[in-house]
Formats: sequence, structure tokens, C-alpha cells
Amino acid sequence: MANLKIELVKSLNGRLKKHIATANSMGLRKIGDSTVQPDNAQTRGKVAQIGYLLQVTEEK
Repeated sequence: MANLKIELVKSLNGRLKKHIATANSMGLRKIGDSTVQPDNAQTRGKVAQIGYLLQVTEEK
């Protein structure tokens, strides 16, 4: 199963509370934070919601 490396590249300041909560649920709190998440429907939904704040790359 593939994984996604997700990095926060834009600030959470001034964003919607839902978007901040989504980033926090993935472990992203500050610019430059990154995490590895499984590539599944739940993770893809989170990325779709706040994709404008993230940089996503696939890992094997």
C-alpha cells in the first residue's frame, strides 16, 4: 500500500476553524511540519479539503 507524504507549506492563521482542525488531525501545526499518512479515502478527503495549504507527494 502506498503512503502520502504531506507537508504544510502555508500558514494556518486566519483560516476556517474546520480547516485548522483538519490540519491538526493530521499532525500539522506549523509551516514545514510533515507527516506520512496512508493513501486511503479518509486521507484523500482531508487533502481535498485543505489542499491549498499542503504539498503532497507519494511514497512507496
